[in-house]
Amino acid sequence: MRVSIALQTLAVFFQAATAGLLLSTSYGETLHGVGARVMYGASMLYVIAAVLAWRPGGGSPRPVLYASGFLALASVQVVLGIAHMPALHVPLGVLMFGLSVLALARGTSKGPTASGEALRQRAR
Repeated sequence: MRVSIALQTLAVFFQAATAGLLLSTSYGETLHGVGARVMYGASMLYVIAAVLAWRPGGGSPRPVLYASGFLALASVQVVLGIAHMPALHVPLGVLMFGLSVLALARGTSKGPTASGEALRQRAR
């Protein structure tokens, strides 16, 4: 799950960078279009990883809801981009980046690690 969230966050950040290129270079539109496909694929990967962590892994279903919600936002973002509605597309992109960073921060801080568990054992 952490890898899929990190990939998603990186893809959304890439989209922000290529949005600037979109305004200033001839190849910016191509990069932004390719990045959109990668970001959407990363969002699907996040959903798949969340389902696999939940069902076979016995984890919480909450990440599936978060991942599905993000995929829904990504779908809206694609539609707004195709419709050339930057007044909605840009703020939604900023929101998506913030949500992805938040999910990444939560994902990296949750769950015991081997070193964290070893430190707790020593503290007892």
